[in-house]
Amino acid sequence: MEKIAFAMQLKPGTEAEYQRRHDEIWPDLSALLKEAGIADYSIFLDPQSLTLFAVLRRAAGHRMDRLPEYPIMQRWWAFMADLMVVNPDNSPVVRPLPCVFHLD
Repeated sequence: MEKIAFAMQLKPGTEAEYQRRHDEIWPDLSALLKEAGIADYSIFLDPQSLTLFAVLRRAAGHRMDRLPEYPIMQRWWAFMADLMVVNPDNSPVVRPLPCVFHLD
């Protein structure tokens, strides 16, 4: 499994709603993420900067790059677009984060 990390950006005043929506994540979306080879997915919030820090593991042969093709993924992005900085297609603006240290 490969571990990757990335950052996203919340809009001010949306922290509680972002948490609530993820607490109620759609079962079909969770299933799709797992089917795409994603596991151990966590998102952390820096409350001072409103930066979201995401880390996940993805299997060899993952299909993460195909997620935008799925209508449920597009619906989730549209559902979350009012809370985050997004691209024109409502996908979150994502900044890949390189690993600079790891300890097993």
